Amino acid sequence: MINIPKGTKDVLPSDVYKWQYIEEIARKTAHGYGFSEIRTPVFEYTELFQRGVGETTDVVGKEMYTFLDKGGRSITLRPEGTAGVARAFIENGLQGGAMPFKAYYLFSAYRYERPQAGRLREFHQFGAELYGASSPSADAEVIALADGLLKNLGLRQVQLNLNSIGCPVCRAKYQEALRDYFRPHLPEMCPDCNARFEKNPMRMIDCKEEGCKKFTAGAPRMLDFLCDDCRAHFEEVQRLLTGAGISYTIDPSIVRGLDYYSRTVFEFTSSAAGAQGTVLGGGRYDGLLSQLGAKPTPAVGFGAGIERLLMVLDAEGVRIPSPAGVVCYLAGMDGKSREKAFLLAEELRKAGISCETDLLERSVKAQFKYADKLGAKFVAVIGESELEEGAAEVKDMRSSSSERVKFEELAQYINER
Repeated sequence: MINIPKGTKDVLPSDVYKWQYIEEIARKTAHGYGFSEIRTPVFEYTELFQRGVGETTDVVGKEMYTFLDKGGRSITLRPEGTAGVARAFIENGLQGGAMPFKAYYLFSAYRYERPQAGRLREFHQFGAELYGASSPSADAEVIALADGLLKNLGLRQVQLNLNSIGCPVCRAKYQEALRDYFRPHLPEMCPDCNARFEKNPMRMIDCKEEGCKKFTAGAPRMLDFLCDDCRAHFEEVQRLLTGAGISYTIDPSIVRGLDYYSRTVFEFTSSAAGAQGTVLGGGRYDGLLSQLGAKPTPAVGFGAGIERLLMVLDAEGVRIPSPAGVVCYLAGMDGKSREKAFLLAEELRKAGISCETDLLERSVKAQFKYADKLGAKFVAVIGESELEEGAAEVKDMRSSSSERVKFEELAQYINER
């Protein structure tokens, strides 16, 4: 027997309705904010993620699924959504269209990391991207979209956390302050923090190693180094969120894991999400498109893991509506009646009625048991006498009452009930 690869998971028919529920809510919420769906390839040239995500990140350094194709080109399965959307935006000339550009995506992504609750090697994301607007209102709108998504899903125990990581000018001063602070502690810090010290010391703040947390807790805060423009931007984002009735907490420890972020960064967290805590995260990334060779274009967005959302919905006890079962099951007693049941099923389906009929030549008793498992509301029994009369014996499975209904009136009978 060949087993499923580690870090992947089958989504069975008994559970797929939960995924479809999240996807439907996500689409409706995004459409309400004027976002349209975009779909990009599952693999891209590796250079896209090296330049876009950043070579100092764990994603690029440790977690990407990268291989050479038959032409000797380096290809990577997408580890996140933003870089691919940015590439599509540039390559398809969307900079020349109406601005701001608003897009959302629902797709799978891949990272080689240790599987844990809500985090798999093949995972699924909903994300939203807004290009062309540098105003604080763009940040606030994207955050409001994320907040609306979580509330529309029925989540009530999530907390919005905000921070600003400034622009390249004020961040450079902050990074030097971090190096001055961390330099004496490097011998006691993990290898990852030592590697990040020169390339991107801000990533040290996000370290999860217990031995490093005692040092990162006392590190300088980016908020104390913001330039006037970045400070004004961040304060306006807060005013807009407050005005919209969206509560938040300032969390100076948020730096996000990818190099392309700048200014506003945010996370929605939940104690129900387990040790990792984060349900959804995002921020502004004004430098990404220029990194990829386009003219400078401001951008802001977020990503949310579907698996993590499912876990938190379950932990909060949110009931996802079950799909409607089969409306009518047509049971045939013998060869001729099964044939008639098959033909009637096709007529009912054309009338928009979900139905099934026997494909295994089972007894009527076995067919009733199967119909009950399907949750069928009606069972229409056809035998020799029913064929002669041109009517089915229809049992209402909810009330156990039965009634003879002519074949040609069956669809109307079911629809009226």
